[in-house]
Amino acid sequence: MRDVCIIGVGQTKVGEHWGRSLRHLAADAVLAALKDAQVERVDALYVGNMIAGEAAGQEHLGALVADFVGLRGVEAYKVEAACASGAAALRSGFVAVASGLVDFVVVVGVEKMTDTTGDVVTQALALAADGDYEAAYGLSFVSINALLMRRYMYEYGVPHEGFAGFTVNAHRNAMGNPYAMFPHPVTKEEFLAARMIADPINLLDSSPVADGAAAVVLCPAEVARRYSDRPVRIRASTVATDSVALHDRRDPLFLEAAALSAHRAYEEAGIKPEDLDLFELHDAFTITAALSLEACGFAPRGRGTRLAEEGEIALDGRIPISTLGGLKGRGHPVGATGVYQVVEVALQLRGEAGPNQIPHARLGMAQNIGGSGGTVITHILEAMS
Repeated sequence: MRDVCIIGVGQTKVGEHWGRSLRHLAADAVLAALKDAQVERVDALYVGNMIAGEAAGQEHLGALVADFVGLRGVEAYKVEAACASGAAALRSGFVAVASGLVDFVVVVGVEKMTDTTGDVVTQALALAADGDYEAAYGLSFVSINALLMRRYMYEYGVPHEGFAGFTVNAHRNAMGNPYAMFPHPVTKEEFLAARMIADPINLLDSSPVADGAAAVVLCPAEVARRYSDRPVRIRASTVATDSVALHDRRDPLFLEAAALSAHRAYEEAGIKPEDLDLFELHDAFTITAALSLEACGFAPRGRGTRLAEEGEIALDGRIPISTLGGLKGRGHPVGATGVYQVVEVALQLRGEAGPNQIPHARLGMAQNIGGSGGTVITHILEAMS
C-alpha cells in the first residue's frame, strides 16, 4: 500500500444557499480544491452525500458532479454512510490511491438541506436510524440523542449546564472561520435559556441544518511535493460499526464503534491519543461530543463534560476540538461534514487556520459519526516535514 497525501482543499461557506443548487455547491468546492492542488484532471471522483434524493430531488451524483466540473468520463459515484458519508467517500478515495488503482482522486462532500420544509428534512435524517424499530415508532434523530443525553445525565449526575462548554467553545472558534454558519459568541447563560426541542436537548445543544460542500484532492505521497509545498499525509483511515438501533447496543452510553475506529487508527498511525494536537469530533449534539471524547481515550466514562468545563478543549487546551467551529458553529450539512472536518485539520497542519491556528500542529484527527453511532470513520493526518 502506498502512502497517500492531501494536496488540495476547497470549501464553500456553510449556510442557507437558496441561490446555489447542489451541483453548484459541489462544483465550487471541487474547483477550489483542484486549483489549490494545481491539477486539472483526476482519475476518479467520489461524492459523499446522505439525503440528496429526499431533500434536493437528485441522485446519481457521481456522474452529475463529474460532468458539471468538466471531468466527464472519469470514474465517479456517490458514497453513503448516513452522517458519515463524507468520511466514507474520503475512505474510498484513500483506498483507491493507496492500492495503486488510481493516482489522483478528488473527494467532495455535499448536502443541500434548506430548499425543502423542515418535516421533509426531519424524515430524511431519520433514515440514519433503524427504520423498523426506531423511526417507525416516531423517534426522530434529535429524540434518539435526547434519550442518550437524559440517560447520561442520570447515570453520571451531570446537570444540563455541564454541557454548555461545548457550545461556548464551538461558537467562540467559529468566530475565526470565514466559512462558518454561526460566527458569533454564545454565553453559558444564553445556552441555558435556549428553547427546548427534545428534552433535555435544547436549540443550542444541537448543530444546525445547512447547505455546503467541501473537497480534497489526493495523490501518492511520493509525488505530492510536485503539486504542493504543504502536503498533508493520511497516517490512518479506519472504519468500525455498531448496531444502528440504540437499544441493540451492549452499552448505549459507550460509543463502541468510535472507540474501535479510533484505536485502530492509533495503531495504524503508531501513535497514542496524547500525541494528537487537535481533534475534530462529531459534535452534532453536545452529548455526542462528551461521548466521543470518552470513547477516543481523552476522558474516563462520565467525565467528558469536565474537559469542556475546565477549558481543556479550547484552542490552548490539552486537546483542542471544533477548532473552526465544529458541527455546532460551522454548521452540519450532513453528507459534507466529514470532508469539512478533514479540510479543517489539513488547514491546521498547513498552518493556514488564521486566528484559530494551533501552534506547531503536526498531528490531527477527524472522526465522522453516522447515525447515533452505527458507523464511525476516523482519519489521522500528519503535516509532512
